Amino acid sequence: MTINQRLDLRQAQTLVMTPQLQQAIKLLQLSNQELAEYVEREIEQNPLLERDDGPEPDVSERTIDTFADGEAPAAPSDVSSEVALSSAMPEAADTPVDTNDANLYESAEDYLPWRGAGGDFDEEGRSLEETAAAKAPTLREHLFDQLSVDIEDPVDRMIGAHLIDLLDESGYLTGDLAEVAQQLGCPPERVSATLKLLQRLDPVGVFARSLGECLALQLAERGRFDPAMQVMVERLDLLAKRDLGQLMKLCGVDAEDLKEMIAEIKTLNPKPGSAFDQSMVQPVIPDIIMRPQPGGDWMIELNTETLPRVLVNTRYYSRVSKDAKKKDEKDYLSERFQAANWLVKSLHQRATTILKVATEIVRQQDAFFRRGIQHLKPLILRDIADVISMHESTVSRVTTNKHMATPRGLYELKYFFTAAIASAEGGEAHSAEAVRFRIKSLIDAEKLEDVLSDDKLVEMLKADGVDIARRTVAKYREAMKIPSSVQRRREKAMQI
Repeated sequence: MTINQRLDLRQAQTLVMTPQLQQAIKLLQLSNQELAEYVEREIEQNPLLERDDGPEPDVSERTIDTFADGEAPAAPSDVSSEVALSSAMPEAADTPVDTNDANLYESAEDYLPWRGAGGDFDEEGRSLEETAAAKAPTLREHLFDQLSVDIEDPVDRMIGAHLIDLLDESGYLTGDLAEVAQQLGCPPERVSATLKLLQRLDPVGVFARSLGECLALQLAERGRFDPAMQVMVERLDLLAKRDLGQLMKLCGVDAEDLKEMIAEIKTLNPKPGSAFDQSMVQPVIPDIIMRPQPGGDWMIELNTETLPRVLVNTRYYSRVSKDAKKKDEKDYLSERFQAANWLVKSLHQRATTILKVATEIVRQQDAFFRRGIQHLKPLILRDIADVISMHESTVSRVTTNKHMATPRGLYELKYFFTAAIASAEGGEAHSAEAVRFRIKSLIDAEKLEDVLSDDKLVEMLKADGVDIARRTVAKYREAMKIPSSVQRRREKAMQI
């Protein structure tokens, strides 16, 4: 067998992401604060970019008409955001960002490396201190991370999101639970039950409404909240006045025991939220604003305060390009001009895409906004993607780190996506959260002589048109920390 060398030339077609699409996708998934920081870096490094400090443009908005329950809403028409644009912008600036857009792909043969200065999103070159500071979570971020993992029920998560926003810097709950219940359209008992779940989160003692409750939560976590300690926590005023004699009498302990109890109290943290760097706490600014209109319609508009406004300085480009003699100078100006134009286009596409997704979410969840959290409909990414003709991954990016101010509060868009339970009559499916809410309501209303078993709950739910299995009812009940019917009957009997 003869071994020889041979040179072959082969041609192949391969699809790759263009740098322009990569930039558009990366901008889409940034929060408004991260976007502002990124644009600021681009302005500093691109001499052809400048801030638009002129009059604020008209706000991009959509009006959503009222539609009857069960009626399929019409697909939203194309929308455009009034973002400051240059006359040198590429065409089709109103096209939303979508990973299905084949026009933003090109063959590997034609692919030219393009990378705008400061636009690589890398962490290379950042100091250790900067990286550590950027990744240090705030109290709010720390609690939201636990909320999405430890609390399964999305209704409880939505209530929890409200309560997290009511915490002060020390981790104390400052709002009124009755007002939260009224805003969300749910019973106050449901908000109180969710609060108990939140009080199990780290750091221990967070979500307390008073110093006594904060200390009680920490003592309970240690297994030290006995009756004597409970009395001491309730009478912290006597401890502050050093009235030890009265404390010993009320707690029913001697001087030695009281000394140990006071030592235990001193080891507790009266401000559990203070362990987090308060200088890094940033207020959540909504990307979308939703307002009711006369006649029952909804107005959906972008928050222009979160939209960086930049322009391409074409006059400066024309002037300096005439003076450029060397090839590297011309190449640099051309690359900077292309980068500036694509940044402006990407910002416009980002705003258009966010508005389009938010508009359809409001259409789908109209009943929740009008009648309360128990009417939250089942919704998945595909439901939105199919209506607005986008890829699910695009919808996923839009709904992460994007917030909408609604008449029922401030929500991250991803909180409107829930699982579905089939209808017993073959009609429209029910939200899993609404079914959980119904189970909780039925159990809260039961009496000692008629404690509801899981089988009975299944019958009652099917009578309401919810086709659900017994094991699913048991799963939802256990997820809500509700005891079995036998345990509930015993507890009710002991309270009599």
